[in-house]
Amino acid sequence: MEVRNCRGCGRLYNYVGGSYRNLCPDCVKKLEEKFQEVKHYIEDNRVANVREIADACDVSPKQIEQWVREERLVFSDDSPIAVYCQSCGAPIKSGKFCENCKETMSDQLDQLYGKKPIDETVKKKKSATAKMRFLDN
Repeated sequence: MEVRNCRGCGRLYNYVGGSYRNLCPDCVKKLEEKFQEVKHYIEDNRVANVREIADACDVSPKQIEQWVREERLVFSDDSPIAVYCQSCGAPIKSGKFCENCKETMSDQLDQLYGKKPIDETVKKKKSATAKMRFLDN
């Protein structure tokens, strides 16, 4: 087991892994309670901006943005809150990348691994020339 100092409270704790790096179990629990508080506040105040949410729930705007990037918080389309795609800068409601950039990255990965997208014309051509064959006894 690895012993670490909590970046939240400074106490020593046994690190066993998890999504919250360098936080002791007590600080993780407090952060989860804050998350639930923010989530309920957003449900009740759908048009609140990040500053209003941060002030009302005593959470940093950076923490709210992190939850949005982790896709734990998703805002409605009429919400004034938006984060920006890390690739092209387009406004998005959650995550790190917009749909266009996700699709582009997916295509690039497919090409990298040698998978080529199936061309519809080739697919139609195969079906038009496909014939049933029988084995002779």
